[in-house]
Amino acid sequence: MKASLLVLFTLVASSYGWEHRGHEFRPPLPGDSRSPCPGLNALSNHGWLPRSGKNIDLPAFQSAIAGAYNYEPTSMDGFFQLALKFNLSTTGNQSTFNLFDLARHDEIEFDGSLSRNDIYFGDNVHFDHDIWAAVAKNLNLYNTLGSEINQYVTVETAAKACAARVADAKSINPSFNSSAMQVMGNPGTTALYLVTLWDENAGAAPKAWVRALFEEDRIPYLEGYTVPKIPRTMDDVNKMAKRVSEVVV
Repeated sequence: MKASLLVLFTLVASSYGWEHRGHEFRPPLPGDSRSPCPGLNALSNHGWLPRSGKNIDLPAFQSAIAGAYNYEPTSMDGFFQLALKFNLSTTGNQSTFNLFDLARHDEIEFDGSLSRNDIYFGDNVHFDHDIWAAVAKNLNLYNTLGSEINQYVTVETAAKACAARVADAKSINPSFNSSAMQVMGNPGTTALYLVTLWDENAGAAPKAWVRALFEEDRIPYLEGYTVPKIPRTMDDVNKMAKRVSEVVV
């Protein structure tokens, strides 16, 4: 009987994935720092970054994106340096930042987020169910029946959902800021989550993985996510951003 249970347990674990040892998901505690970015929050929720989300330095940032997502360690140094260049840090040490520091509007954060509301409405950091519900509908995220491709978010679907979110934000936010950061950032963030969650065999991002990342700030280990064998780079993200932009031109 014990052997049968062990076999069943092994099959379930291998079918649905298993959390990375030492990097199990834990939601933030009161007082922890989090950002408007689900991907960064997930790094802290899994302990790739400090679970507090505070006093993050460049080596920790490089190690986290490489370990969790297999991005080339220095590939996102530019993002880290932007946080310092814009003087966002509130840590008292200008070589580190807290995740919440990234929420200052129109520096790195911008209007039209896929899962956060605009700062005009008071909160640009926490997950917004209503904003995400509209985006998820445009992604057809909860319909996974039928053909195998319906299990995935394609570039075309992701691009159209991004464009629809921006259009909605512009229509209801009288202070919507079409800054250079916003114009580049919206397709850029869509490209970033697609590349991060990309399934090479399917040529798309699994819907279950997208849901885990956006809805729970969680790396979808339990849904079968594994890091890619070939490290990703910002060149990959830039190429994907070009594909996203071309869909809605």
